Amino acid sequence: MALRSIIGMFTDENVVADAMDTLKSEGYTQTEYEVLTGTPYPEGTFGEAEPVHKLFRWPLIGAACGFIVGLMLTTGTQIAYPLVTGGKPVLGIPPMAIIMYEGTMLGAILFTIVGIIFESRLPRLFMGAYDTRVTEGYIGITITVDEDRIEQAEEVLKNAGAEDISRGWESN
Repeated sequence: MALRSIIGMFTDENVVADAMDTLKSEGYTQTEYEVLTGTPYPEGTFGEAEPVHKLFRWPLIGAACGFIVGLMLTTGTQIAYPLVTGGKPVLGIPPMAIIMYEGTMLGAILFTIVGIIFESRLPRLFMGAYDTRVTEGYIGITITVDEDRIEQAEEVLKNAGAEDISRGWESN
């Protein structure tokens, strides 16, 4: 079934917080609605759950992968082309440490970039409803639900005190 999106426009923060409580009591989940505002309010101002991110895991995994690749590269190269110099061991730790360090940093940086893209939910294919008045100081609540629930969502926004309601795009 296709998803439809509507946006309700508000001017007062307290009314938005009450509307969020109304949406929760009507059975809407956190994934079905979103607050849009041009003003940077602190997290949780409108009663929404604080977003949980796992960005810290990406650099750690990347660093481990880079370290392993650096270790395998230096070990494999020195074993494949053994060059014994003055009785020193074939696997020299100081030259290996430099390559492993650089591999660790490269892996951490590349995985951090990939992690930022994933944690930011990019690319976002279905944006939902949007109103340009959000940039003028209005606060919007976007609800994205199945087509058969869109009238109910519109009614909930009207009863919650939305000044204006407009419909958005479809998604399959």
